[in-house]
Amino acid sequence: MRVESSAITETSVAVSSHHAPAAPGPRPRVGGTLQAALGVTAFSLTFPATTWGLEGFGPWSLVGVRSVLAAVIAGVCLLALRVPLPGRRHWAGLAVVAAGVVLGFPTLTTLALQTSTTAHAAVVVGLLPLTTALFSALRMGTRPSRTFWTAALAGAAAVLAFTVTQSGGALTTADLCLFGALLVCAAGYTEGGRLARVMPGWQVIGWALVLCLPLSVPGALLALSYEPALLTAHSVAGLLWVAAGSQFLGLVVWYRGMAAIGIPKASQLQLAQPLLTLVWSVLLLGEQLTPAAPLTAAAVLVCIAVTQRSSA
Repeated sequence: MRVESSAITETSVAVSSHHAPAAPGPRPRVGGTLQAALGVTAFSLTFPATTWGLEGFGPWSLVGVRSVLAAVIAGVCLLALRVPLPGRRHWAGLAVVAAGVVLGFPTLTTLALQTSTTAHAAVVVGLLPLTTALFSALRMGTRPSRTFWTAALAGAAAVLAFTVTQSGGALTTADLCLFGALLVCAAGYTEGGRLARVMPGWQVIGWALVLCLPLSVPGALLALSYEPALLTAHSVAGLLWVAAGSQFLGLVVWYRGMAAIGIPKASQLQLAQPLLTLVWSVLLLGEQLTPAAPLTAAAVLVCIAVTQRSSA
């Protein structure tokens, strides 16, 4: 009886261990952080690439064509891998991602960049981590620690002070577009991060892009009829990056990273995005940086380190 009992016990332990979910170890967290950081790097090129794209495209045609191109890439991947349609319960969330990340943020920021510099537009990205953490707390009930919030607010304040100073401290009419983009993008990031827990991150943005095709295709055709495109090296390179890099590949690794390490912690990595954008602005657009950049960079890195170590 003891032998039989021991066998039953061993079998039950084996079965329970087989079905028990594995605890997230350090490697998935490191991988998630790296993927989120890759997403931030891709996003940091969005504003300079948009500025390049606007050299040959109107704002509405640039947004429409980038959405169509990104949707074609996503659709080909979905078809090639024979990915089934998402469950009906996920379509509302995908619609939020589409409205915020695919349509809202690109449209509003592109309109703003017609009259705003990339330095001034970086104010949006500087406040996006804090806004995303707030949306996450409201939508998903996450409760980051007090240390997390203190570091996040300090990082956001440092980035905001730097970018406002960089742009001369003047508020323009583009600010309404920028703050609107901030809100819709934070909502899209939060909903996308939630969906990435139940489906692969690339499918989240892929289906959101495909969902927008009935709007983006006629929108692109209509915009091109009013805003004829001038194909130059800069405009084509900018268009290809915002379509393939920012709109699809960047969001793929970003959503995977958020699913692995959590929305609040991933969002704080974006505190480095405005500073990266300013570096690209110097290298690609010839803009000038102030001596405050290294000091702000150091402060932001400290805040990121604190938020990553604090419990969330």
